Amino acid sequence: MRLYYREQPFLLAPMAGVTDAAYRIMCRRHGAKMAFSEMVSVAGLAYKSEKTWDLVLPAAEEPQICVQLFGSKPEQFASAVEAVEERVGEKLSSIDINMACPARKVVTKGEGSALMRDPELAAQIAAAAVGRAHVPVTCKMRIGYAAGERVAPDFAARLEQAGVSGVAVHGRFATQLYTGDADWSIIDDVASRIDIPVVGSGDVFSAEDAVRMLTTTAASGVFIARGTYGNPWVFEDAMNMLQSNPVRPHTELERLDALREHLRLLHAHDAHMARARTFATWYLKGMAHAAAWRGRVVRCQTFEDFMQLVDLIEEDVRVCAALKAEGQAVPALFEM
Repeated sequence: MRLYYREQPFLLAPMAGVTDAAYRIMCRRHGAKMAFSEMVSVAGLAYKSEKTWDLVLPAAEEPQICVQLFGSKPEQFASAVEAVEERVGEKLSSIDINMACPARKVVTKGEGSALMRDPELAAQIAAAAVGRAHVPVTCKMRIGYAAGERVAPDFAARLEQAGVSGVAVHGRFATQLYTGDADWSIIDDVASRIDIPVVGSGDVFSAEDAVRMLTTTAASGVFIARGTYGNPWVFEDAMNMLQSNPVRPHTELERLDALREHLRLLHAHDAHMARARTFATWYLKGMAHAAAWRGRVVRCQTFEDFMQLVDLIEEDVRVCAALKAEGQAVPALFEM
């Protein structure tokens, strides 16, 4: 797996409800070489749910995909790996097993991070997937399930013995969800225990964070999740920083153009436009009247609604910039 990370160590992390085809393509166009699917249920694949398959299959523009699976039954993982390899074909780069998700509806079924309390079952799941796969199999985990259970190093060693090619570790306990600060020291602890590569995860909100994790820990790669929100350039910016190349800030007008591009991608892939209500607000962060525009975003229903609203926002951005250039104050709500 180290060869996978050498060319571009900054990876688009799998995010449930976020990393659909449109999101992945948006990030790929701005430097992401490896991208992961949303979390896919092996039970859903076992029941041949076409809705589940929609999460798996890459779009035509995508050169590759890493498919992340979750569940609790080794036999379902074995079957899922076979099915995914058959349907995805040569575009499948790897299979990732989610042993990190802290969502209640997942852990109550013994899936996701709940597996960190059952290392024997986790190893059986990993071995079942590895036994059927013709691509690398990796696993994502946390420090442990609850505070005080710093089991990730030993847990990773069990998975290495089961045949996985790499692990990713998020520097929080499952019970923390996404609160508090991520503990990056767990990356070094895991890396010192195993010979396979480790990908770091947690609190990578910017290109600077991504480079800092890669250069100050033993991580071979860095998962970027929330750092991509409204910032698809984070991958190319991080690579430029790593190579000591200049990085310039992205203007408000560039961000609005990127939002238009993202909306077009969502529309082209027949996704429900309700998803845009979330990601559109990310592109508006820090702009004048952002709160008011967010209130308008959530009322948009169609592709045309969103595109018309972006035009209005752009007009407002230009007006506000002109006022600032003249040394005038920007009104709390500028009427156009």
